Amino acid sequence: MTINRRQFLAASAALGVGSAIAQPTSPLPFLINMQSAPLLPKAAGKRVVICGGGWGGVTAAKHLRLLDPSLDVVLLERNPVFFSCPMSNKWLVDVVDAQFLTHSYLPVAQKYGYTYVQTEVTAFERDKKRVITAQGWVDYDYLIIGAGIRYNYETWFGNDRKAADYTKAMFPAAYIPNAEHFRLKQSIQNFEGGDLVMTLPPPPHRCPPSPYERACLIADLFKRRKVKGKITILDPKPSPAPITGGFKEAFENLYKDQIVYVPKATIQEVDPFNKKIKTAAGDFRFDHSILMAPHQAGDMAWKAGVIGKNAEGKPTGWAGVDPFFLNLKDDPDTYVIGDAVGVVSPLFNFYPKAGHVANAHARIVAKYIAERVKGREPKYALPDNLCFMMVNTEPREDIAVRFKYWVNDKGLIVQDQDDDNLRRDELVTEDFQWYGRMVEDMFG
Repeated sequence: MTINRRQFLAASAALGVGSAIAQPTSPLPFLINMQSAPLLPKAAGKRVVICGGGWGGVTAAKHLRLLDPSLDVVLLERNPVFFSCPMSNKWLVDVVDAQFLTHSYLPVAQKYGYTYVQTEVTAFERDKKRVITAQGWVDYDYLIIGAGIRYNYETWFGNDRKAADYTKAMFPAAYIPNAEHFRLKQSIQNFEGGDLVMTLPPPPHRCPPSPYERACLIADLFKRRKVKGKITILDPKPSPAPITGGFKEAFENLYKDQIVYVPKATIQEVDPFNKKIKTAAGDFRFDHSILMAPHQAGDMAWKAGVIGKNAEGKPTGWAGVDPFFLNLKDDPDTYVIGDAVGVVSPLFNFYPKAGHVANAHARIVAKYIAERVKGREPKYALPDNLCFMMVNTEPREDIAVRFKYWVNDKGLIVQDQDDDNLRRDELVTEDFQWYGRMVEDMFG
């Protein structure tokens, strides 16, 4: 079954109506002047509030209830349905349909007995252990923040909101699940030729290998449709990474007529109105572009005051957490999971900002909280990571990268990386099996 944009939005609206929790009768329209009222009554036992229903948040909610059914678990998420960024590159070129990526929050919440509320988180009062939402406030004993990312357009445009909004509307990055994905898909599917320029954000950014996968799949689409267009990849790094060999081989042998790869192309200036980009590797004009600004921890992490600081006392842009327990050193009842997490080791800095890691973080933190509620000191655990990237559709072929983590004799987390550069169909099978396991873990 294929869901078009109109059907998706209609389904979202319907789910949104059903997901709002019941409120007392009021002469005021719903949602007006509600922030000062309680969203939920006090919990009978310990309450865990999870802010953000992405790969991490929805996993944490389910696993907390599995580990300790006595916990009152509340998931706060602004979107009415879950839309997966992992696998969405394949949706852009019609390898999968929208139904494959979208899931309802309601059945899994009902099945495992946690509360899902569709609402916007507007503020945090961590001194009071309280989250403020557009529909009222909710108290907690433990807080989990799955803030995801935000686009740091300020790096390009400073305070020029008009340029940032125009870029987001006309040349979306589509790395945050919302209507951007539909805009990007429409622009790719309707592209008639010319220069399509992709700017890649500097590390760290969400799903490091995925921009290269996106470029390959768009090039594959152009090749099959005989679109006379070039895709120019402006990469601030010296070479594609991770899966360096696999992507370079695909660019050179599969898409030598479709892809131009430009390394060390650090962005210096972006003019979205006149379709110009200045980089350290030269200046570029475009007919259309996928403008990926630098990434930072999502807005909720900033609202919660969990952003770390560097040696000069300036914000790092990412949450400052204990690298082993993922909570704040000055507020151990507040945890951050997934993409928003900051530096965890001086040896490699950041965990890959990937759905697999967010899912692993969620299960780990759920165990930490369940142990603490029982009065036990939890033992630390580390995630793993696994990413499959499709580079060809006829035949369908993937490449992959795997990460393992361990602690050395100096107490530092070590990252082992294994690039699987040989593209082949068996990795496509593993790719879809992996996604099936993840969906089952989150929603099954």
